[in-house]
Amino acid sequence: MSDHPAGPDTVRHVAELARVDLDDDEVDQFAEQFADILDYFETIEDVPEVDREAELVNVMRPDEERESLTQEEALSNAESSEDGYFKGPNVS
Repeated sequence: MSDHPAGPDTVRHVAELARVDLDDDEVDQFAEQFADILDYFETIEDVPEVDREAELVNVMRPDEERESLTQEEALSNAESSEDGYFKGPNVS
């Protein structure tokens, strides 16, 4: 396992941002797992690129104007709305 910035302090910080309570054993476990994941990314960077001519094809359909929901219909199942817009929880 390499020395990565995904140590216990980083795990605690991410857990705090996600509002997840972790005990010390879980912090250590996640720190090890994050380090392993970062090691895998380093391994992937070592894989050589394949030289080939890419044949690009547009697979997107053309835009078509068609009927859609009214504002009232769109907001009808919303838990909360305000002034004709969806309203979500405050993020702090």
